Amino acid sequence: MADVLTPRRIATLSVHTSPLEQPGTGDAGGMNVYIVEVSRRLAEMGVEVEIFTRATASGLPPVAEMAPGVHVRHVTAGPFEGLSKEELPSQLCAFTNGVLRAEAAHPPGFYDLVHSHYWMSGQVGWLARERWGVPLVHTAHTLAKVKNRQLADGDRPEPKARVIGEEQVIAEADRLVANTRFEAQDLVTAYDADPARVSVVLPGVDLDRFRPLPGSSAAARRRLGLPTRGLIVSFVGRIQPLKAPDVLIRSLAALHRRDPELARQVTVVVCGGPSGSGLDRPRALIELASSLGVAHAVRFLPPQTGGDLTALYRASDLVAVPSHNESFGLVALEAQACGTPVVAAAVGGLVTAVRDEVSGRLVHSHDPADWARVLAALLAAPGQRAELSRGAVAHARDFSWTRTASGLLAVYREAVAEHRSRLTAELADLVR
Repeated sequence: MADVLTPRRIATLSVHTSPLEQPGTGDAGGMNVYIVEVSRRLAEMGVEVEIFTRATASGLPPVAEMAPGVHVRHVTAGPFEGLSKEELPSQLCAFTNGVLRAEAAHPPGFYDLVHSHYWMSGQVGWLARERWGVPLVHTAHTLAKVKNRQLADGDRPEPKARVIGEEQVIAEADRLVANTRFEAQDLVTAYDADPARVSVVLPGVDLDRFRPLPGSSAAARRRLGLPTRGLIVSFVGRIQPLKAPDVLIRSLAALHRRDPELARQVTVVVCGGPSGSGLDRPRALIELASSLGVAHAVRFLPPQTGGDLTALYRASDLVAVPSHNESFGLVALEAQACGTPVVAAAVGGLVTAVRDEVSGRLVHSHDPADWARVLAALLAAPGQRAELSRGAVAHARDFSWTRTASGLLAVYREAVAEHRSRLTAELADLVR
């Protein structure tokens, strides 16, 4: 007999970015990967998932099958192109209308639960939950108050409207899913979330796709047109102040001053597309490298997909994640699963994603001199990198998307059980 508390069908809301978009550019990143991987595995567990996202092109089908049991609904809300994330709140009413109309075309009770991702989706989910009489589970992915505490130079603070929107959703959601215990603490201390409604569910990694392949480094470098000799340190992610690729380029310049002989062997690869505000143009990074005298040692690649992304991790001696803030840091986990040690900023979820001195190193500043010191120590020590590589693979094995989906399913069941208990109590009060 089926578990009556397990939802049959979930409405997943992702207003500002589609799971079908390429991660690494625009607003597509780790959240996209999260939604895709979790939705597929929930469907394999017998839970249908419908993902609502804003249509960004006129030729998109109203509904697209992403995987068996997983469908993406493209909701028309505002112009198809030209809207930044900051402009999207003006279209939340239109988006909500599209979500409610989709449900109205089905018999009552079509969706058993709403799971919203990011604060704008939470605003839509809040209304859908009230209209449909189902529980709302919310995952913030990033929090404005936390981001504003850790702003990069030249970046804009998150607006007050977002802070208020997050506060409202956090107060109303039946369950809040945090990626790490640190994010859970932020929800409680910065937003007054009820600790009893906060659950920690760690993100995962596709261990079948991201895995070590001994002896593949040279072939991976040739595949991507990278130097077959020397040392490679890679950055993978959106080019925006928050992700801090400039810190890596500045640390390369500092390494040239610190140890010119070692630095001459090093190539920095920046892989990603523009996003966000301020210093978000790849051209700005090119100009920075040139002004620091290291342009000859920096290569730029567009966002990589499929085997090319795996090849980049395997081609690298180290992967750098110098972000000013990360809810988790999937790039760090993917690289480690491929056997590549990670040097990461000791912020947010990266403290969980990277095990210091076991799978990589955590740097407690964004000072290029500090980064150059850590990179130099590892680049000059192949034996230590090999030990960290083994630790990285072992550490990554503790994470999987199946485990993440199972954790979410447990949260869903709790939310459904509490929702039904509340309805039962309200009915009992009415008949008294």
